[in-house]
Amino acid sequence: MSHDATLAHSLQPRHVTMISIGGIIGAGIFVGSSVAIHIAGPAVLATYFLCGLLVFVIMRMLGEMAIARPGLGSFTGYTSLGLGPWAGFTNAWLYAYFWVITVAVEAIAGANMLMPFIPLPMWALSALLIGAMTAVNLMSVKTYGEFEFWFASLKVVTIVGFIALGLGYVFGFGPGLAALQAQFAGHGGAMPNGLSAIFLAIPTVIFSMMGSEVATIAAVETEDPARNVVRAGRTVALRIMFFYIGSIAVIQAILPWDQVVSGKSPFVATLGLIHVPGAEAIIGAVIFTAIVSCLNSAIYVTSRMLYEMAQRGDAPAMFGVVSARKVPATGIIASAIAGFGVVMTSEFSPGGLFAFLVQASGATILCVYLLIVFAQIALRRRLERAGETLSVKVWLFPLVSYAAAAGILAVLVMMLRSPEEFSEVALSTGVFVACVIAYQFRARMGSPVVPIGSAA
Repeated sequence: MSHDATLAHSLQPRHVTMISIGGIIGAGIFVGSSVAIHIAGPAVLATYFLCGLLVFVIMRMLGEMAIARPGLGSFTGYTSLGLGPWAGFTNAWLYAYFWVITVAVEAIAGANMLMPFIPLPMWALSALLIGAMTAVNLMSVKTYGEFEFWFASLKVVTIVGFIALGLGYVFGFGPGLAALQAQFAGHGGAMPNGLSAIFLAIPTVIFSMMGSEVATIAAVETEDPARNVVRAGRTVALRIMFFYIGSIAVIQAILPWDQVVSGKSPFVATLGLIHVPGAEAIIGAVIFTAIVSCLNSAIYVTSRMLYEMAQRGDAPAMFGVVSARKVPATGIIASAIAGFGVVMTSEFSPGGLFAFLVQASGATILCVYLLIVFAQIALRRRLERAGETLSVKVWLFPLVSYAAAAGILAVLVMMLRSPEEFSEVALSTGVFVACVIAYQFRARMGSPVVPIGSAA
């Protein structure tokens, strides 16, 4: 291990952009979209637009804060700057917890896809996948960036090809626009389940779109972190809206919404109607790539959260040491071990401890986003009172910022009203409270580190 605690700065803007895109385009769109379509029908397009707009605003907030006060690390540093060290501590540990659970969930999903082909138990295949991605992360951040660049590129090419093929079918070699109009009219129209279904589908859709904030973590390891956060915020969210809305629109145009099977890929079903040979194998391979990509990113993100917390004194100092390859090797290995530990709970206590751990992470990402929004509001007001001119701004402040906060709170309320999701919000709230209590205990044990420029 090196005593130099500085990370490498070898990621390029293209890496940051594709890491962000890769973090959002996962199994959530290829499979999870079936659940959203089943809830809202064709009106789900409005759901995807609203959720994409929220992600776009949050990325703009991160860009505003990064340009205003560059050099504070990832978004948790800006949360700390805006709301105080307790918020940075809480946000970082919530985020690390979320991604440790993601390591396990993605490893299990990947193992289940491999089991028909490789005669090994789930836990063994999960260990192999986690081990492989740990090795990638230990090599160098550039190696991680290249893996994610090509993983994300494959997903992007697949979606763009799917949209192009679907448009060709609708406007060219398919039954034509008359059949498209008849299809909508014959299956209940644009809002078969009513206007409320647009909002009922939001919890499902918003979780599939999360991950764009990874750009602020990856950008730390570039030459110009603040500018790369802004660049990612400007381009990634718009591209994501195109990929999601474009592909879902094509599905709706070809496959009647009431023929979509919840839990089954609507991409496969749509390609089947177009008579694309090997559609299930093609999409299956892309889904597996998406799973491995997310696993790779989960280990990366968790290790960088531990590194950043160690730099602030919010985590053990050993996580703030980097190897000769300029990566936080201890954090990478700890992330992998913790993730595999969660995998093993699914073997020994699938309906007990494992279910508890997964459910307790269910709404944590919404808590993370809410703290980001409140931090942006607080920091923006502070900067305006000081008379500072911002080159990057969230538009129509504070209306847009408060609307984003209201949107996140509305999703949490909808989840609380759902019998299936109530426990997720309750347990995630418990984790949030536990983090705040842990910070108070830590503050009594030693003086918290306050970021430069904070008024806390």
